[in-house]
Amino acid sequence: MSGYDRRLVEHLLPAVWDVEAAYGIRNPTAPDADMPKGSTNPKEGSILQAHLADIRRAWEKAPLPYVLRQALFMRFALDYIHEEIAIVQNVTRQAVGYRLDRGVGELTAWLNGVTYVDGYDGEEDAEAA
Repeated sequence: MSGYDRRLVEHLLPAVWDVEAAYGIRNPTAPDADMPKGSTNPKEGSILQAHLADIRRAWEKAPLPYVLRQALFMRFALDYIHEEIAIVQNVTRQAVGYRLDRGVGELTAWLNGVTYVDGYDGEEDAEAA
């Protein structure tokens, strides 16, 4: 399994709820459009599809507390801004930021098979992979 970092998880989360969102997601490992094209092996699938499957499984299986799950859903599925989430959850904007940060961190840690600790972003694991 490829290592996941916070940025990749945030990038992929909208596709959990909107299948068509995947059409707008650029493969993070793909070369720039202006680079010369090389030959490809059709038997080798895109890593993007594996990432999308992994992020959907993480959403289903990772043990996230309800308030984190709710905040992530409102942000990445409904595209609410922090202030709107704060109103729904009856918390401060800063609490929303913490919940989103922790929720993405917990998903990232779950995807990387490690235990979440505050501030985990997965970049060390992604670089080692």
